[in-house]
Amino acid sequence: MIVELGHFALWLGLALSVVQATVPLIGSRMGSARLMRVGEPAAISVLALIAISLWALIYAYVASDFSVINVIENSHSAKPLIYKISGTWGNHEGSMLLWIFILVLFGAFVALFGKNLPQTLRANVLAVQGMIGVAFMIFVVASSNPFLRAAIPPIEGQDLNPLLQDIGLAIHPPLLYLGYVGFSICFSFAVAALIDGKIDAAWARWVRPWTLTAWIFLTGGIAMGSYWAYYELGWGGFWFWDPVENASFLPWLSGTALLHSALVMEKRSALKVWTVLLALITFSLSLLGTFLVRSGVLTSVHSFATDPTRGIFILCILMIFIGGSFALYAFRAGSLTTGGLFQPISREGALVLNNLFLSTAAATVLIGTLYPLALETITGEKISVGPPFFNMTFGPLMLPLMVMVPFGTQLAWKRGDLWAATQRLTGAMLIALAAILTTLIFVDRTALLAALCIGLGTFVIVGSAVDLAQRAGVGKQKASVAWARFKGLPRSAFGTALAHAGLGVTLLGITGVTAFETEVTTALKINETTQVGEYTLTLRAVQPHQGPNYVEDRVIFDVSKNGAGKGGIMSAKRVYPARQMPTTEAGIRTFGVNQLYVSAGDPTQDGGVVVRAWYKPLVLLIWFGSIVMMIGGTLSLLDRRLRVGAPTRVKAKKSAEATA
Repeated sequence: MIVELGHFALWLGLALSVVQATVPLIGSRMGSARLMRVGEPAAISVLALIAISLWALIYAYVASDFSVINVIENSHSAKPLIYKISGTWGNHEGSMLLWIFILVLFGAFVALFGKNLPQTLRANVLAVQGMIGVAFMIFVVASSNPFLRAAIPPIEGQDLNPLLQDIGLAIHPPLLYLGYVGFSICFSFAVAALIDGKIDAAWARWVRPWTLTAWIFLTGGIAMGSYWAYYELGWGGFWFWDPVENASFLPWLSGTALLHSALVMEKRSALKVWTVLLALITFSLSLLGTFLVRSGVLTSVHSFATDPTRGIFILCILMIFIGGSFALYAFRAGSLTTGGLFQPISREGALVLNNLFLSTAAATVLIGTLYPLALETITGEKISVGPPFFNMTFGPLMLPLMVMVPFGTQLAWKRGDLWAATQRLTGAMLIALAAILTTLIFVDRTALLAALCIGLGTFVIVGSAVDLAQRAGVGKQKASVAWARFKGLPRSAFGTALAHAGLGVTLLGITGVTAFETEVTTALKINETTQVGEYTLTLRAVQPHQGPNYVEDRVIFDVSKNGAGKGGIMSAKRVYPARQMPTTEAGIRTFGVNQLYVSAGDPTQDGGVVVRAWYKPLVLLIWFGSIVMMIGGTLSLLDRRLRVGAPTRVKAKKSAEATA
């Protein structure tokens, strides 16, 4: 009965989404305030209905209702509760329902918290959001229904893919979708403004919080997915330039460019045409990622579906929304004004250069991802574009961008002084030079490129601190005055500094683990040892263990350094009987920001075990930097000046005070 309730709620949500997609839009064209207001209760009601639908599917998983085909194919009664819940979105049908839930969630947030938006703009935004919802709800009910019943329910399910039975995969998809799908609001704002024919600095202020929210979640989703692949797949890498990884990275790159472009538009009323185009491109790349994951054109551990029929359905959705939005953009672009002018050496100029590098980097990743697919379609030839291509093309674009980051914050709006900015950053440059020399002298005298990257990461981090110090007047004011000014800085200033510093921290982590990693592959017997970097591994025991829905052989090691014990570490070879699928559970021991990583392989004929081990210096900085970026974005979001409608409330408050 609960499953049928969820199915009915999904259909009812579809019907109400049709109302949301049409009535407010008609009202905005007719100038009818009553019709435009229909979008708000419709969006909130659709959220309630889809929430009921998602809850019903989660209930079916938790209750192990094997009369539902989706539960049969992706669950098992012995599976731990957390993985029963996460199994809801660990498959194509359930993940699409989560996708739709997040889509309507953002639409409802506009309805609830966008009261200070112009009524016409709000109505158009909700209508466009409703159109996207209608398209994907039709897709789900027509080809990806998660509520289908089995004619003869089995006693037991087939279990979830063992690789997905991990806490990281319980968190990663919701975070990623909050970013992916969150950019739909930016898309809806852009299309709504194009329909209305009015795009100004106020529009940029309204769209920035939504962009920032989606960017924060997408950053977290990508970082969580990277860390999951690092420790769960047993390969020891944090990024492989897998096409599905790239599909999530593309909207992050364009979304980052959109954040900076919207800032220029808000402050200087410039880059209007470009900012709107970026809003369209960012969600278009999110839709492209959805297509790649679910169409069957890619084979990846990250992909959900292999049904080409579903791929064609999603491709039609892409053509409608991407094609329609770009056609509307082409129709309106000629009527959009260019906005304020500025000198090349200025903060606007730095942000434009930032957009140029980010857009070029996104184009490079897009070409590398889609070229093999296009070539196979046209000629039938299969090729692979792997890490060497991306490292040789993406890296050189990012390094100059990192150099620019500290300079951009030191330049004034409209007209800046590059020499003065350089003088203010002299201290940061000297500290970066010290980091370079320290790396060359004490770590590796031949690692010049790695040392330069270490120095660059240090420069970005210290440059972010210099920006805050300059704003507070450190060195120009008394310590007490500077401290008072520092505490009084807006949250967005701290948020910007932290986001930029997080980028530098991540660069340090990538450089450290890429340049200075130590790897050993050997076969060990009980009590035999091997040296990995600064640490000695001693194989102590191989023990069988029975889990709730798996069996495993645990390979236990002792870790020591210079004869001193440093604890133990355990890797395992695990088998899930329901799926008859083996997995490798990596053993990880953390020392500060460094890690010792051990992956046990197959047993040898002489009673040993194949062991692959790495010592990974600074590796945790990769994900710590992502967390710092998320904290920075959150601080900026909490700044009242960046929240939707804040200018209106301030103005209203001042008017009330003047009247009193």
